[in-house]
Amino acid sequence: MKFNPDKPYKPYNELPDILPDEKYWRLLSIYEQANKANRAMAELKDRLSAIPNPDIFFNTLSLQEAKDSSSIENIFTTNNKLFKAFTLDSTADPHTKEVLRYGKALVDGFEVIKSGNKFSVELMELIYRNIKEENDGICDFPVYIGNDYKRIYTAPCCRDVILDKLNNWISVANSKSDEINPLIKMAILHYQFEVIHPFRDGNGRMGRVINVLLLSAYDFLDDPILYLSKYINENKNDYYGLLMSVTENNSWEEWILFMLKAIEETSKYTLDKVLTIIDLFNDTKEKMQDEVPEISM
Repeated sequence: MKFNPDKPYKPYNELPDILPDEKYWRLLSIYEQANKANRAMAELKDRLSAIPNPDIFFNTLSLQEAKDSSSIENIFTTNNKLFKAFTLDSTADPHTKEVLRYGKALVDGFEVIKSGNKFSVELMELIYRNIKEENDGICDFPVYIGNDYKRIYTAPCCRDVILDKLNNWISVANSKSDEINPLIKMAILHYQFEVIHPFRDGNGRMGRVINVLLLSAYDFLDDPILYLSKYINENKNDYYGLLMSVTENNSWEEWILFMLKAIEETSKYTLDKVLTIIDLFNDTKEKMQDEVPEISM
């Protein structure tokens, strides 16, 4: 049953299972953009091995991702507060602490997937509890997007319905198939998770953490290094508009293209950072060897 945009107060329990009709991911436009995103990610992965002391780079990027993803939800902090709180957590203000919790959720979730574990309801609840510092889980009452004056969308309700749809999501996420490009699959899964909206809060940030975990599970990333929140932040209106357009009009092509473009552009942005670090390291190494020849690096 198609979503009725005139009834945003009614839980969308008719949300179809995924995947959408294969015609959407076999379109030439999507095929071409998927190839661009694949090439960009492959080049990034290839060059990451050349980074000296990569943990510093990963930690810095993960904190920036936490900041960007949280700001999409109007949770703001500064880089100065964030990096200070990273070493002196007790001094942080509530917003900064919430951003740091996002970073912990990202790292903990990534470790679960890299350890060979699959997606599960338990993993979803772990991510949620890290982000929100709460002990509850799958929601058992209607969760909506909007405010007290206007609702835009009400997610499926309640716990049994959500678990059914979430288990369908998990089965697709864990499946191995050559029929669909994994990056296209990630775009579809991201939409579906956001529309299921299984927790009372933090679903947007959870969805962006899960993007990274999917890229890891599908062997695109050996480290948590590609974060789409910066791109989403810069194109926030398009992002939310396209999410609703899939729900209301089945506009999968535009949504998948948006997400694939996000992957391509973010890969190029991250690669530029990687190359800059490598160049700075090599310049510093040469300068030190010229000035202090006995030092071997």
